[in-house]
Amino acid sequence: MDAEFTAYLDRVRAHRAELAESMAALDAALLAPAGLGGERWRERVEAALAELRHDFTDHVNLTEAEGGLYADIKDKAPRLSGQVQVLLDEHDRIAETCDALFDRVSHANPDSDVDALREDLTALMTTISRHRQHGSDLVYEAYVVDLGGLG
Repeated sequence: MDAEFTAYLDRVRAHRAELAESMAALDAALLAPAGLGGERWRERVEAALAELRHDFTDHVNLTEAEGGLYADIKDKAPRLSGQVQVLLDEHDRIAETCDALFDRVSHANPDSDVDALREDLTALMTTISRHRQHGSDLVYEAYVVDLGGLG
């Protein structure tokens, strides 16, 4: 692996850590008791989800870039192209879900919508977590490189 691609993988690792932090922030916002101030709860969740959306968009841009991770895997390990396509398809579904949930949170009534929002946002985080696991598995299979469990 050349130095340029190694540096790129370091950026991928760093970004994985940012995405993990934004997921933790959303989880913390969801855990806060809505009864202590419903509008404040909604605002915290909205801010955390906005950051998660931003970090996920960065993830998509980084991995789908020309000459980026997915293109390199398809080029150097074509046998993994199907797994790459699964992750690409997940990008679209996760981004659509993020957008739809952001719209719901932005217009939510914090006194009545909390349980449904918590359920759907927790499902989103589970989906992203699985996506990250599959991406890590793919990178390991393609390059025998561990992206790191904390990132």
